[in-house]
Amino acid sequence: MKTCIDLFLTFVKMGGITFGGGYAMIPIVEREVIKKRNWATMEEVMDYYTIAQVTPGVIAVNVSTFIGFKQKGLLGGVIATVGFVLPGITLIALIALSLRNFVDYPIVQHGFSGIRIAVGALIIDTVVKLLKGVFKDGKGLVIFILGFALSAVWSANPIAIIVAAGIAGFLLYGPKKTDLSKNKKDAV
Repeated sequence: MKTCIDLFLTFVKMGGITFGGGYAMIPIVEREVIKKRNWATMEEVMDYYTIAQVTPGVIAVNVSTFIGFKQKGLLGGVIATVGFVLPGITLIALIALSLRNFVDYPIVQHGFSGIRIAVGALIIDTVVKLLKGVFKDGKGLVIFILGFALSAVWSANPIAIIVAAGIAGFLLYGPKKTDLSKNKKDAV
C-alpha cells in the first residue's frame, strides 16, 4: 500500500511540474524515479520512451504507465497514470471554469514565453543525455546520421525511419549465428 501511495504522489508531483511533453519530462524522471527512488535505470527509462513513441497515446503518460507497471503491476500502472494526468486535467478544468479568455491575458502570455524557453532547455538537456547513451560505437552513429538525414533533409516518413532503424539495429546488434546455434543446442 505504501508503494501505491508513493507512486501516486510521485506522479502527481511530476504531472504538476512537467511542461512541454514527454521529452521535457526526462530530467524530472531521472531525479524522481531513477535517483531518488531507484525504481528504474536510465536504460530502462530510455527503453520505455522508445516503446512509448511507437504506441498510441502521450509519451509522458505511457512512460508513467510503464514505470508504475514495473513497480506494482496493473494496479501500479493505473495509479501512476492517474497520478500523472490528474494535475493537468484539474488545471485545465479550473481554467475552463474560471476564465473565459485565459490566454489573452498578458501575464499568461509572458508566463508561457518563459515556460517555452525552459522547455527548450530541458529538451536540449534530454537530447544530450540521449546522445550520450546511444552512441556506444560507430554503428549507432551511422544509424543516427542516416535517420537524421532521412528526416531533416528528405522529410522521410517517421514510421519508416523507426522501422528501418529497428531492422538495422537488429542486423547490426542482434544475435549472431553462433548465439543462435548455441541457443538451439541448449533447447535440445
